[in-house]
Amino acid sequence: MHSLRRIPGQPSRFLTLRPFSSSATRHEIRDVASLSQRLIPKYQESQGELLSLQWPAAPRNILLVRKNCAPEVTDSLVEFANHITSTYPSVSVVLESRTAAEVHSTLSYPVYSASLDEKPTAFHDKVDLTVTLGGDGTILHASSLFATCSNVPPVLSFSMGTLGFLSEWKFSEFKRAFREVYMSGAGAGDRTPVLEEPQPPAATATTTTTPGAPSSSSDMGPTGWSSVRGKSMGCTRGAPILMRNRLKVGLFTGDGEETTPIRGKSDQGEGVYVMNELLIHRGKEPHLAVVDIFVGGRFLTEAVVDGIIISTPTGSTAYSLSSGGSIVHPLVPSILLTPICARSLSFRPLVLPLSTPITLRLSEKNRGRELEVSLDGVNLGQGMAVGMEVRVWNEEMRHGKNEWQGGVPSVMRRSMGGEAHEGWVGGLNGLLKFNYPFGE
Repeated sequence: MHSLRRIPGQPSRFLTLRPFSSSATRHEIRDVASLSQRLIPKYQESQGELLSLQWPAAPRNILLVRKNCAPEVTDSLVEFANHITSTYPSVSVVLESRTAAEVHSTLSYPVYSASLDEKPTAFHDKVDLTVTLGGDGTILHASSLFATCSNVPPVLSFSMGTLGFLSEWKFSEFKRAFREVYMSGAGAGDRTPVLEEPQPPAATATTTTTPGAPSSSSDMGPTGWSSVRGKSMGCTRGAPILMRNRLKVGLFTGDGEETTPIRGKSDQGEGVYVMNELLIHRGKEPHLAVVDIFVGGRFLTEAVVDGIIISTPTGSTAYSLSSGGSIVHPLVPSILLTPICARSLSFRPLVLPLSTPITLRLSEKNRGRELEVSLDGVNLGQGMAVGMEVRVWNEEMRHGKNEWQGGVPSVMRRSMGGEAHEGWVGGLNGLLKFNYPFGE
């Protein structure tokens, strides 16, 4: 019970004392299932090469993905989370379980999480926007959280890693960058009423819910765009989006049964999505791999190689580039087939149309036991034995005008011309040191 104490010098006023058992809601991890369903944005075509992000309402559930084993990145994540929760009252912070366990005790508000080992698709229907703090590997990891999801939330990336070729923003710009994404879709002077949110089911927390904590969003006052009036960019200034296409990859037995070992995968024969590349490699085997390659259903060649890379244009600047593959602009709808140390000097890297299905089958002539298979740099843990095959086919991305499904929507920096090549060319020059003279 609360107690009353008389304030000296103020005979008619009393100070309410909070009992020791009650405090502000904090140190709490709640189940992500208690959040509202995610918002699906639209991506409108603009005069430039990029799309324009248009939210139907202000985003609410923000997934923060960090680079692990980097204390300075964790500090930045906490700073970012504190800013968005204090500036945008309707925002809820979603974290991976490992991150939530590490930082939730320092926060004055609850965070939401789930064990992806138990619920691999827990984020698919809840996350409105993904924010990454790290390098290109962090972006690939964030994409892998939606490896079986056909509609990936927009990704806002801050470069805090080794290279950061895919990251558009410096962390020092995080307030402006997030505001642009958050307000994308709000009209000038938007006075959207308070969001009417359904009451979520009882939250599951790692600690007991504190008595006296706010029970609904109505206790916070205005929410959504109505809480940040005056910050709208106007309905024609949506955040620019570069839609990066993915590949669908499936590992199959000789009998045609899919065995792709991805947690939470239930749709047999449909494969999983990769953002960068598929890699098959002889690994520790001393003998070169012998692989039969089929393109568009027709036999192309018997490759004797260390390995083979099949990548997207986004992945063209990764392992494929190191193996002699071409650099391809992310807006070029294509698939790259790059051999690794082919025995035949005539086997050169290929650039194929995006719609071309590719099959890699381990030949009966192969002398090793099996090949290693990796998706976006992560070993599947299941090898490719003789007679097995990997099938690669394109991801359908567009369905009608302004209705986009598939791909990874990447938030880009706003430019005068609205062209995607500006940041890409700058990345080649500044990060990959493209065509730099010796000694400079």
